[in-house]
Amino acid sequence: MTDAPASANGSPPPLMLFNSLTRSLETFQPVHPGEARVYSCGPTVYNYPHIGNMRAYVFADVLGRTLSFKGYKLTHVINITDVGHLTDDADAGEDKLEKAAKERAQSIWDIARHYTEAYWADIRALGIRQPAEWSIATDYVPRMIDFARSIADKHCYELDSGLYFDVSTVADYGRLARAATDEGEGRIDPVAGKRHAADFAIWRKTPPGETRQMEWDSPWGRGAPGWHLECSVMSGALLGFPFDIHTGGIDHREIHHPNEIAQNQAYCCAGGLDVAANSGARLWMHNNFLVERSGKMSKSAGEFLRLGLLSDKGYHPLAYRLMCLQAHYRSELEFSWEGLGAALTRLKRLVMAAAVLHGADETTPTDRRLTDLLAKFDAAMSDDLNTPVALTLIEEAAAMKKVDAGQKRAALAAMDVVLGLDLLTIGRADLRVRPRAATIDEAGIEAILARRKEARAAKDFAASDALRDELIAAGVEVMDGDALGWDWRLGDQG
Repeated sequence: MTDAPASANGSPPPLMLFNSLTRSLETFQPVHPGEARVYSCGPTVYNYPHIGNMRAYVFADVLGRTLSFKGYKLTHVINITDVGHLTDDADAGEDKLEKAAKERAQSIWDIARHYTEAYWADIRALGIRQPAEWSIATDYVPRMIDFARSIADKHCYELDSGLYFDVSTVADYGRLARAATDEGEGRIDPVAGKRHAADFAIWRKTPPGETRQMEWDSPWGRGAPGWHLECSVMSGALLGFPFDIHTGGIDHREIHHPNEIAQNQAYCCAGGLDVAANSGARLWMHNNFLVERSGKMSKSAGEFLRLGLLSDKGYHPLAYRLMCLQAHYRSELEFSWEGLGAALTRLKRLVMAAAVLHGADETTPTDRRLTDLLAKFDAAMSDDLNTPVALTLIEEAAAMKKVDAGQKRAALAAMDVVLGLDLLTIGRADLRVRPRAATIDEAGIEAILARRKEARAAKDFAASDALRDELIAAGVEVMDGDALGWDWRLGDQG
């Protein structure tokens, strides 16, 4: 690992991160010196992940890479929810996995396995590093029962439908969501017998006469754990309370994470949330939404925006990663095919600049221009992960002239280990993804290009232009004078 560069005063800048619980920027101060323990809410594996879901993991990956860059020993945990998440994030609807299994007449275990593998494939395609642990919810059910038993007497009550958490038994419930002003509690549907509208189930009994594919015996009857309980148990078991950072999408800020916090407070016998560590984590961080304004790419519409669709249309997954980095994680990110195409072009330029450095021996950057850029890069990432600025700095380094190739390669490597764009190993040809709808294959393209070369050599420019038009009609852009020779015309694929 390349050490974080020193700032102008000789020491690296402190890492400042936005804490959703306090709504303020805070200096990262690890619970355990020299370590960073991070838990990220993972997917519910009932369907393919939307690229909006994947933005959360790009964000968490950049956070983890930055912590490593700053010298911390990182332990990152991401969970896989394969039971307990209802079709409404609160206490309403069916279990998402049970519902998917019924609709497809498949085993719920097969459903979970298939979509977990699909999610992991997307993780790899986006250059997201493997966490220290993938925690699978069903592996922790016995511990969930023990956790619930330990808090039941003081904080829970039983109804015919399950065991419910009484939110009035902990201090500052809903502070993360700012429920009093943001109306975060308004989405919670009423359940007969609940003491308070915000009370939530931590164990759901199987209704009489029904059998679930996933159910377990418990002191409160046969059933399944609540979604909120899972993350409290797995984060505490693997990272210990309090740990450093809990991440997730901004949608989790309203119900799921406040309920996690309440459970953590109860389990740890902790006080109010004026002390952030009482929440179970010192920092709660949330990425904003991906916005797709046409409405034609939702899961309900059928052809929703999953990573595979981007590849089908000829876009390399790392173009989407770069697109995410172009917006600050706390800002909305608007998706468009034009924007994705621009991100791919930007990525190609970086890859081309890095390609000329292949074979250069990396040496510690000593050129003042490079060390200044590295210091600015560190400052940008230390400023609440300011990836838009960091991208401009790596581009500035890539474009720098009259600098030692080894030093330049080392500087790019130091920046790219944080941004995760794989610039020094991927080739521009690797970014050339064949659109699924393309009517011509690479062998056909090369054959036409060979004929066109012959026509140009014979000064038969009419034939040369006709062959070029033939390729354009097939979605191929000819690039005369470019060593790569051709590329897909992505503007025609979206």
